[in-house]
Amino acid sequence: MGITILPPVVEDLGPYQSDSEDSMSMDSDQDVEMSGVSRPHKRPRLQSKSNIGTGIVTPGEVVTDDPQWMRGHGTYMNPLSTSIIATVAGTVQKTNKLLSVHPLRARYTPEIGDLVVGRIVEVQSRRWKVDISAPLLAQLPLSAINLPGGILRRRTSADELQIRTFFSEGDLVIAEVQNVHQDGSASLHTRSLKYGKLRNGIFLAVTGTGGSGSAGASVKGGVGASAAVGSALAAPGGSGTGGVVRSRRQVWTYETANGGGLVDIILGVNGYIYIYKHTDGADAASSTTENVSITRLEEVASSTIYSSQNDDISPQTRREIARLSQCIQVLVQYGVRVDEDTVVGSYEASLQVDLEVGDDEDEEDEWRQEGREYLEGAKSRRIIELLGQKKV
Repeated sequence: MGITILPPVVEDLGPYQSDSEDSMSMDSDQDVEMSGVSRPHKRPRLQSKSNIGTGIVTPGEVVTDDPQWMRGHGTYMNPLSTSIIATVAGTVQKTNKLLSVHPLRARYTPEIGDLVVGRIVEVQSRRWKVDISAPLLAQLPLSAINLPGGILRRRTSADELQIRTFFSEGDLVIAEVQNVHQDGSASLHTRSLKYGKLRNGIFLAVTGTGGSGSAGASVKGGVGASAAVGSALAAPGGSGTGGVVRSRRQVWTYETANGGGLVDIILGVNGYIYIYKHTDGADAASSTTENVSITRLEEVASSTIYSSQNDDISPQTRREIARLSQCIQVLVQYGVRVDEDTVVGSYEASLQVDLEVGDDEDEEDEWRQEGREYLEGAKSRRIIELLGQKKV
């Protein structure tokens, strides 16, 4: 039986002709017009469902059942199905094929170098346990603090017996994260004179995630244009919620109005804020240590750095400290990020609102003048509007 060899079959490519004058023509700008050349097909894009990324999801809610998506943080997948289920309450974020849920409220995740404000909750033999709004309590070793007088020596058993003279339960401290362990707990230190015990002020906690640009806070919600302004001023990369973010300066001194004098503001990355009266002694100590050698540290440091006695604070200073505290609460209420620019801007806006209210009220009515420091309701919305106008 003979073998028949058939010629190869060539598919018809249609209108494509390489030598045809009709398919390629030169225009006046020497551009080539590709009229009959077939273009390669693009890779099809992911077709996501319309309900992904809209609104807020709750724990146990199915985000999507499309198998083309991969699960990220804040989600889990049942091994017997392809559905991605949310484990926290928050907004859905899409990164290429990755789906994650950004929580509205979460604990602070420590990172090395963060400036935090904490509260002593437990005193042990050689360390303190500090609450910094993290999943685990941070530890402050006895060897990581400055001794009274700036003495540089090894810690002995006598220092362990006097450990409560430095910090005791309930004290507020400002410290820096020195190390993060494998279990997520952090080790702090207060070796610089910029850190230590806090007094002469007011403590404010902004609940949220904290961190770089996405610190979430519990937002009560705005109305109308104020809510839009709040979302426009929210932290970049966040989900429309505000909170303390890592900025250029976390600690600064501000000159208040109405005779309040100088006030120091500390914005802890963990969401804990402290506003207190500025003292010349602390400022001189912190500025002097920059030019003083380590052997002369005892000339600057003294036992007053561990004092728990508050100084005399004038009513004008107390009023302005309370005003700054309420301005921060207004920022959190409308989901605006909390940093140096927004805090100063909201404080100046509150002064302008007081002038507007003062023009409408009778200056001789002392009863109505007493409540002018209250920054809620229409005043808070006006502050956010003025702050948005400054940013624009």
